[in-house]
Order: sequence, then C-alpha cells, then structure tokens
Amino acid sequence: MSQDVSTQLRPAVPAAHPHSADPQSAHACACGIDRRQLLTRAGGVGLGVAAVAVLAACGAGSDEPPAATAGADGSLAKLADIPVGGALLVTDTTGAKILLVQETAGTVTGLTSVCTHQGCTVAPGNGELDCPCHGSRFDLSGNPISGPAKEPLAAVAVHVDGDAVFSGQA
Repeated sequence: MSQDVSTQLRPAVPAAHPHSADPQSAHACACGIDRRQLLTRAGGVGLGVAAVAVLAACGAGSDEPPAATAGADGSLAKLADIPVGGALLVTDTTGAKILLVQETAGTVTGLTSVCTHQGCTVAPGNGELDCPCHGSRFDLSGNPISGPAKEPLAAVAVHVDGDAVFSGQA
C-alpha cells in the first residue's frame, strides 16, 4: 500500500486537454507555463491586489480631520457654525486648514491647525484642540496643555464681518 506521495497529491490533467498525453506529468502548454507556475503567479497577483486594498483602506482612514471649505462669498465660516467655547476646522481659499475659535460669543480668533510637534492637523475637541497623531492637546488660545508639543499654535489673522468670518485683518 506504499504509494509515491508526489503522485498521490498531483491532480490528474483532464483527458480532454489537448496536451494530456501523460495525465501524471506536469502540464506544459505552448506558452511555457506549467500548473505550478500558473498557481504561483496567480497567488502573487492575489497578494498584490490585497496589498493595494489594504493601503487604500489605510489612506481612507487617515487621522486627517475633515474641514469645512470657504463659502461662495469668500467667508471662512458663518459665525453661527463656530461653537461658543469651541472651534471649527476650515479650509481657506489657498487650501490651508485653519482653526476658528470662539472662546466668547462674537469674538473669533484664528489659529494654524498645524501641530507644533510633528505637523499633524489639530482638530477641535471638547473645549480644547486635539492632535490625533501623538496626543498633544492645546487650550482654545493655542497653548499646549499636554502631550509632546511644547510650542503654541501660531495665530492666523481673521475678522468677523456681520454674521461671517473672513481671512485677514478688517
């Protein structure tokens, strides 16, 4: 009952196949690829597709917080959209992300959203500003509260005109 294991595990080539003179031999087509090479290459392609899918998923789940974009009138945001005692992350007309902070009703200040630790985008938190990358936290004035960041967030010139907030000085 002793059989050669390699023969036992090798699937037979279907008799209808044009190159099937010996069903126990490895099949080689005119293209020069046998079954083992074909399966190896198919496995490599499958791994490549899986790797692309994983990288795409990682990119979609980045730590980059979403930001509101500038209004049609050139405003960064409506005053009502910025929570009192909080902040709103917006994108200006140049593509820069800015934190609009309204510590007290009607008074808005602007801060860069670039963390002073390693440049990640700082996002509004619960009464503070949080960096999702390394855990730095800033107060609403941009001063570091905790984490690896030691320097405050830089000020950005903004002004309120009516019910909207705009870039630059009034």
